[in-house]
Order: sequence, then structure tokens, then C-alpha cells
Amino acid sequence: MIRLKFSIALKYEVADYASDFIFNIHAAQTHCQSVIAEQLHLNQPIVPVVYTDPTYGSRYMRVKAEPGQLAVRYEATVDIAHHTESPGRLAEVPIAQLPPEVLPYIYPSRYCQSDRLHKFATREFGHLRQGYWRVQAILDWIHHRTKFLSGSSNGSTSAVDTIIEQVGVCRDFAHLMIALCRAVNIPARFVTGIDYGADPALGPTDFHAYVEVFLGDRWYLFEPTGVSPPMGLVRLGTGRDAADVSFATMFGAIKSFPPVIVIEAINDPANGFTLPQFCTEALSTCGDS
Repeated sequence: MIRLKFSIALKYEVADYASDFIFNIHAAQTHCQSVIAEQLHLNQPIVPVVYTDPTYGSRYMRVKAEPGQLAVRYEATVDIAHHTESPGRLAEVPIAQLPPEVLPYIYPSRYCQSDRLHKFATREFGHLRQGYWRVQAILDWIHHRTKFLSGSSNGSTSAVDTIIEQVGVCRDFAHLMIALCRAVNIPARFVTGIDYGADPALGPTDFHAYVEVFLGDRWYLFEPTGVSPPMGLVRLGTGRDAADVSFATMFGAIKSFPPVIVIEAINDPANGFTLPQFCTEALSTCGDS
């Protein structure tokens, strides 16, 4: 079992009229990720409305902020129980046998133009043995040909842009992996979260994006940047791509400041809590499709 404690601090300056925000910063509550404790602090006297997606456990918070400074702080402790499987046992699922709820993740989406990459992906990966190892080959291909560089992309950068520029941040790596998987008929989806265990030299902790691929009978974790152990990923939102799960969507004249995020792992083997680490087994934090 992995226990992670984290905090997210956000700050905005709202202009001359009240403005709306939708946040996706609450830890998702799923079969495998349990929220043990959490607190939300708002500096304005406003009442948030929180909606929980019944399928993925993603939680969206809506607030209307008055002019002036808006400070949001969310703190949580989560326990994550990983399902593990031998990679060699994980097969791709034929389209005709996919659960209906998985079908949206084989189509192209805004940032993952799998239709435009179909010929390329088929040439590069179509001949490989199907299953977990083909997905791993796609991940390795991206990791070896794409440089991780902060500030190298923007909110409009897509998978096609990344494959051309060969540089990006975590969301770009995730979009490219998703697009290439879908291009060879492997369902893949985008997950936002926070990661524990990245090299401090890469900079302060930030929101992180990673990938889930449907193999066998469930979704399995893949971290295409390779900077963090998949065991140290906290789930916030799940969607087709970044357009579905932005950590903050703002409606109005608003100035935003960089988020401040802190995360720690609890090392307490006597009580069943171990530190996240890289492992050779396939990991899943989804109880079902």
C-alpha cells in the first residue's frame, strides 16, 4: 500500500467583476484510491459546489469569486492499492470484445489525432507482437525520441506537434502516447494527477499527466516521460485528453500565478505503507473498466 500526503495552493487575481472557476484538484475517489483525509481552504466567503463523476471518481469544484485575490488550498492524504500483473499475461482486446464504456478511448480527440498518425503508427508498431510489450515499445519510442523540457509547449500543442518538434512536457508525452496507441486500435486515456519521486533537478513539483491503456480486463498505468515511478502517481481527473481534465478552467478577466504543490510519501512498513518505487510488473489503480 502507498500512502501519499499532498497540498495544492493556487492564487488568482480576479478583475472588476465576479468570475467563475471550475477546478479539478480534489483527489479522485476510486476502488483503488481512497481519500483518508482532506481539507479545502478558500480565502473568500464563497460556498463551493463539488460534483463527483460517477464513472471515474473525478471531482469538479465550481466557485464564483468576487473581484480581488482568490486563494485556494487543498490538502489530502490518499491510500493507493495497486493491482499488479505480469506484463506477459496482458493481451490487447479486439474491438468486438471491448466493454462499451471503453469505446470512447479508441477515437481521435482534440489533442490526440490518432487518425492522422494511423499510417505512421502502423508502419512503426503494427508488426510488433501485440499486448503489453507493444504498448511498452510505443512508450520507449517516445521516451527515446522526445526531450522533456519545461516551457517547450503551450495549451494548443497536440500529439502531431510533439512528434514533429520532438520536445515537450508531461502532457505532450501523454498525448503522443495516447494517439499512437489509438492509431493501432489500443484504447488509451489521459490522467491528470500529482507525482512523487521525480528528480528534484527537474524543478518544483507540479501537476502531472500520465497514460492508462486498456489491456486484458482493466486499465494499466504508463508514465511516458519516465521521470516518476508509476507507484507514486495520485489520480485527480480522467478523460480523453487534457481538454477533459484541466486542473483549472476560468471564465472572466483573471490573472493566474504558478501553483505551489508539495507531496510526501509515508514510509511505515510496520503498518503496511512503503515508498513508491519503479517495478517490472504492470500496475493498475482501476478496479474495472
